[in-house]
Amino acid sequence: MKSNPSTMILGMGYAVPDKVLTNHDLEKMVETSDEWIRTRSGIERRHILEEGKTNSDLGTESGKQALKDAGITATDLDFIINATVTPDQQLPSTACIIQDKIGAKNAAAFDISAACSGFLYGLIIADNIIKNNPDKKILVIGTEILSRITDWEDRSTCVLFGDGSGAAVLGKSDGKSGILSSYMKSNGKLAHLLYMPGNGVKHPTSHETVDQKLHYVRMEGKETFKHAVKSMSEAAKNALKFAGVKKEEIDLLITHQANMRIINALGKRLEVSEDKVFSNISEYGNTSAASIPIAMNEARNQGKLKRGDLLLLAAFGGGFTWAANLIKY
Repeated sequence: MKSNPSTMILGMGYAVPDKVLTNHDLEKMVETSDEWIRTRSGIERRHILEEGKTNSDLGTESGKQALKDAGITATDLDFIINATVTPDQQLPSTACIIQDKIGAKNAAAFDISAACSGFLYGLIIADNIIKNNPDKKILVIGTEILSRITDWEDRSTCVLFGDGSGAAVLGKSDGKSGILSSYMKSNGKLAHLLYMPGNGVKHPTSHETVDQKLHYVRMEGKETFKHAVKSMSEAAKNALKFAGVKKEEIDLLITHQANMRIINALGKRLEVSEDKVFSNISEYGNTSAASIPIAMNEARNQGKLKRGDLLLLAAFGGGFTWAANLIKY
C-alpha cells in the first residue's frame, strides 16, 4: 500500500425523515406499480421531509450526530462543507445556516454543488485542507430534499428520489486509518442528460417557468445509466491504482444508491463479490449527495464496516460528475 493517510473519519451521523412513501403509495399517484419500480430500480420505499422542514434541518441533525460520534463540539470545527443541489435558498449557503444552528462559531462554511458526487467531492476538499493544515477539523455533510424538485406526475423520475442527510467529521489521521487515495472528474458536455433548467439566472422564476415545470429534475435514464457504470468504474479503478491496492483487498464497496442495476453492474465490473457490496436503496431510494454517507452509517451500524476495513466509495451525478475514495476506515 503506497499511501500515507493524512486525514481520517473521526465520526459519522445521519438523519432521514419519519414520513415514508412506499411504491404502493405511488401506485395511487401515477401510472406505475410496485413490481415495475422494484424490478427496474430495486427501490421499495423512500423518506419524504415534512412541510415546514428544510435542508438545513436535516443537515443540522446529521451534523450533530457526527460531532457526538467524533467526541468533539461544534466550536472545535474549522470548516463546514455542505454538498447539496437542494439548498434552503440561493443565498446564503445552507452551510452557513447549519453553522448557526449547531453553533459552530469558529468555522468557515460553504456549499458545493456536484449532485450525487457531492459528498465525495467534499471528502476530497477536506482531505486536501487537512494535508496542509493538520490541526483542522472539518464537518462534511451531504443533504438533499429531492422531493421538493421532483415532478410527482412524471413516473419516470418520481419513483426514484427521496430525502435524507449524512455527515462525517474529518481530522488528522492516527496513522492507522485514513483516506488513502481519491479521484474526481466531470464532463459538462453531458449536462443535458441530468439537469434542472429552472431556478437560476438562465430561467428566473416566473409564471411561465412554473407552468413549464422547469423547476423539476429532468433525466435521460438510459444514457445516464450507461455513463454512470463506466465513469464510476474508471474512478474506482484509479483510486485503487493510486493507493497500490488490489481489488481483492477491498472489504466493502459503497456506491451512490441510484439504481440497484447500476450498483450490481459496478460490482461486477470491479470484480467485487456481492457480499462486499453494500446497498440500502430499497429503503431510501436515490438521495443524491446524502446516499453514500447514509449508507456508510448503516453499514457501520450493521457491523459490515469496522475500523481497519478497506472501504471503496464511488459516486456519479449530474454535471456529469464522478468520484471515488479509498479509505482505511
